[in-house]
Parts: sequence; structure tokens; C-alpha cells
Amino acid sequence: MKRILLMMAVVMPITLLAQKKLEVKGFELRQLKDVEAQDVQNQNRTGTCWSFSTLSFLESEVKRLSGKEVKLSEMWIVRHTYIEKAERYVRFHGNVNFDAGGAFHDVTAMIKKYGIVPQSEYTGLGYGRDKHYHGELNTVLKAMCDAIIKNRNGELTTAWQKAIASVIDAYLGDPVTEFTFEEKTFNPMSFRDYLKINPDDYVVLTSFTHQPMNEPFILELPDNWMHEVAYNITLDDFMSTMDYSIDRGYSIAWAADVSESGFRFRDGLALVPENGFKGMSKTQVDSALKSGAVKEKQIGVGERQAGYDNYTTTDDHGMHITGMYRDQNGNLFFKVKNSWGDQNECDGYFFASEAYVKYKTIDIMVHKDALPKTLKKKLGIQ
Repeated sequence: MKRILLMMAVVMPITLLAQKKLEVKGFELRQLKDVEAQDVQNQNRTGTCWSFSTLSFLESEVKRLSGKEVKLSEMWIVRHTYIEKAERYVRFHGNVNFDAGGAFHDVTAMIKKYGIVPQSEYTGLGYGRDKHYHGELNTVLKAMCDAIIKNRNGELTTAWQKAIASVIDAYLGDPVTEFTFEEKTFNPMSFRDYLKINPDDYVVLTSFTHQPMNEPFILELPDNWMHEVAYNITLDDFMSTMDYSIDRGYSIAWAADVSESGFRFRDGLALVPENGFKGMSKTQVDSALKSGAVKEKQIGVGERQAGYDNYTTTDDHGMHITGMYRDQNGNLFFKVKNSWGDQNECDGYFFASEAYVKYKTIDIMVHKDALPKTLKKKLGIQ
């Protein structure tokens, strides 16, 4: 996902998300299903939404699998990802992406290799700030990697990997080797197992027509630096799988484009208005939203593929879908947990219409048991 660098203005919340019925602008939303999630976090001025969203998703999985509530460390994942990313960047002579962005499978891959720790054990705030700011870190690491590739000595030294790791540790903190949780002693690997997180149980799904259906392929995104695969399924299967998952108590890690004029995080909504909001004043947009009857575009396979092909649908942001609601007109909305703090009209959440999700989703991650049996069979997933 691309870097999203936002500082949200403080506004008073107008609803309590714990209510089974709530109003967001003019939309009266009735809860169909809601999955428990940990508190909303703030990635602040970093491009680490992929880590925040995936760990929020996995925190809900931990609750579902073990009944335990734990806040996991996003920066533990970022630390190890940067080290792995730097090595690949150097080995590819700089011909692979090296940036703050990433993908859901980065997180499961790092947990599989390095384990996981609670956020309290590794805050990643080792540089004199109480919030996350990675501009300096990103710039320093990229410059170091480029200097290593340029290689003025004629051959690489044996020190460059240690040098990269030392810079990361200077900013984010030294790696944790042992800690106490619930009066028990763990290391990162044993803690992963204690929480019943099996990285191999999670699959990434997408839906585009330029690749064969029901087959895995390397999703062509700059931030897919690991060149990992997603399963390509039909749009009907994709949307029905999301419904099926949430309905059965599984939440979803969701990557989507958030550059559309209908993406209104401050208002707590994401819509695909038929005529768009571009060119409209704030007063006109507010009036349209307060009507609760914004007519949306009809989204099909063609519109979705065209957005991906012409770069109007890009891998902007990772989020966490935790519920489904219907409005007063029977339209379906997905409840989305964001990582931009809790200062919007829905305490850090927003509600994305079915049309928006169908149109602007890049990919999702789910537990393999959240897949309908017929789809598992099609994909050959055990």
C-alpha cells in the first residue's frame, strides 16, 4: 500500500459504534454482524498501514481462536520487514521496490520467521517522539542501500547488513528476545504459538480478469516486493466470500484505493456516487450525505478491471473489515477499522458501501476456514 500521511482534524463523534443501530450522516445503519476488534491505532506519519491493518485483523483472530485479548506490535513487524526488504533490494541491484509500503503477506511471513511480541514490549518509538514519524528513517535507509549498491569499493563488505540493522534498531529499538505476558515467560516464537497464530492458515484473494480464474498469481503491485501470490477468483465469488466470512464471525484484512472523491473518512463513509463529488462544495456534499440517498454507480467486472488497468484503482491503503450493516434502503455496508486515530465521526471507523468495496478493493486476507467449501475446492485449499 502507498504511504498515507494524514493528520486528522479533531471532530466530535456523532454515534457510538457499540449500538446495533446507528446514524452516519443521513444513513441509518442496522447491524447484521460485528466482529470484536482491539482499539483503533494511529500509524501517524508512516506508510505502515499494511502492518497496522494486518495485525488488527490477527488480533481479532487471536480473540476468535484463543479467547485472548492482546495488542500486537506493528513496529516489530516493520523492523524485520525493513531488514528483509533491504537485503532483497541490494540483491536485485535496486531493481525492486524499497519504500515504506507493504502487503498483508509481509506480516504473516515475518511472524512465521521472527515471531511476534505485544506492543508494550516493542513500541518502535526509539527516536524521541511519542507518535510514529518515519520520514527520516525511510530517507536514511534508502540512501544507505543505494550507496551499498553503488559499491565504490568494487565488492560488498561483510558489514553492510549489520549497518542497516543498526540504523533500524537506533530508530525502532533493539529486538526483543524474552518477555513476560500474563505471568509467563515467552520469546517471540513461543508467543506466536501461544496465541495460536499459524501464518500458513491465511490466504490472499483478489479478482481481476487479466489473469486466469481460480489460480494463484503474483499480484502486480509496486509494494508487492516479496512477489507473493494471491488467488484470483470471480467477482461474484469474491463478494460472496466477504459476506460468508463476516457472517460466520471471521473478519477481513482489506486493501483498497482511498483516493476517490466518495471516500469520506471524516464523515465515516465511503461511497461511489453516480456523478461523483468532484466540483461540489463542502456544503453540497454534506447536504447530499445527509439525505441518506446517494445514488451509486452500478459496478461490474468491466469497471473494476478498467480502474486497475488505468491506475485509477491503486494499492493505497490497508484496513480491517469487522462487520456488515444495512441502511434504511436495504443497501449493504461494510464496517471498516482504520489506523488514522479515532478522531472522525465514527471513532476511527467508517462504513464502505458494497459498491465501493466491489469497485475499489485490491485484495483481501482471510483465514482459510472463512472460505466457502465450494471455493476451497476450486482453489485446491485444504
